[in-house]
Amino acid sequence: MRNVLAALAFSFCCLANAQSFPSKPITMVVGFEPGGGTDTVARVVAKFLAENVGQQVVVENRAGAGGNIAVDYTIKSAPDGYTMVLANVGSLTVNPHLMKLGYDPMHDLAPVTMAVIFPNIIVTHPKANAKTLAEFVQRAKEKPNTVTYGSSGVGGAGHLAGALLEQMGPAMRGLVGGEIDSYISTPVAALPHVQSGRVFAIASTGARRSSALPNVPTIAESGFPGYEAVNWYAYLVPAKTPRPIVEQLNRELGKVLRTPAAVSLLEKQGVDPEPTTPEALGAYMKREYDTWGKVVKQANIKAE
Repeated sequence: MRNVLAALAFSFCCLANAQSFPSKPITMVVGFEPGGGTDTVARVVAKFLAENVGQQVVVENRAGAGGNIAVDYTIKSAPDGYTMVLANVGSLTVNPHLMKLGYDPMHDLAPVTMAVIFPNIIVTHPKANAKTLAEFVQRAKEKPNTVTYGSSGVGGAGHLAGALLEQMGPAMRGLVGGEIDSYISTPVAALPHVQSGRVFAIASTGARRSSALPNVPTIAESGFPGYEAVNWYAYLVPAKTPRPIVEQLNRELGKVLRTPAAVSLLEKQGVDPEPTTPEALGAYMKREYDTWGKVVKQANIKAE
């Protein structure tokens, strides 16, 4: 009887907290420096979320370790809905395969909603003499071990996109160290350089073209059918956050991600809002976790 009463009391407490939530500022943790893709998305969403819920939403940058520091900080925060993390594919589904972490993102976090999904963009320097992926691959065939690519770091979405392309196309094995001929970048980082003509955008890593660069073909269109490697950011909270609060955050964030003004701002950054249910995000994370675990193993990628 005591257990039943305790459970009922806890349920009523959670419901009461959810009904009054939020009653103070919310912290949105980001694992990267200000100005980057994750930070930009967070600040757009934070602005609209604050207006909708009537509370300040503070973006807190806790950069480092490929986003791990921000995830770890969030997991250790009070499970009350007032601290959430906007985390990326690397910190949630790649880094666990690369390094020993003090947490398990698949169990220590509660999914709230996907935020955005977007492809990376392969860009080349004019000196690479390759304005298409076909030309880039041909150069790699003709001059093995001389064509190089760079990314934001080991295990990042760009690095893994290159590793997956290498596994699907043996000619790309020439992409090893040295002076960089190309870079696998987020749309937000690549766009100004492409527009200025300092680099050429030759392919998109997604299943469909980037909304920011619609004239750039996908890798699948360019001779590698079935290729897809997208980047994504998602909202999560500590695992023990009461379900009613998770659901309320899901509704509020979903409302922002469907607001035309917010959607327009995000699409201008080359990212596509993709609000989901918590369950759909959890299932998506599991698939990505398994997929990138195989890529890391097959490519023998090691953390720096």
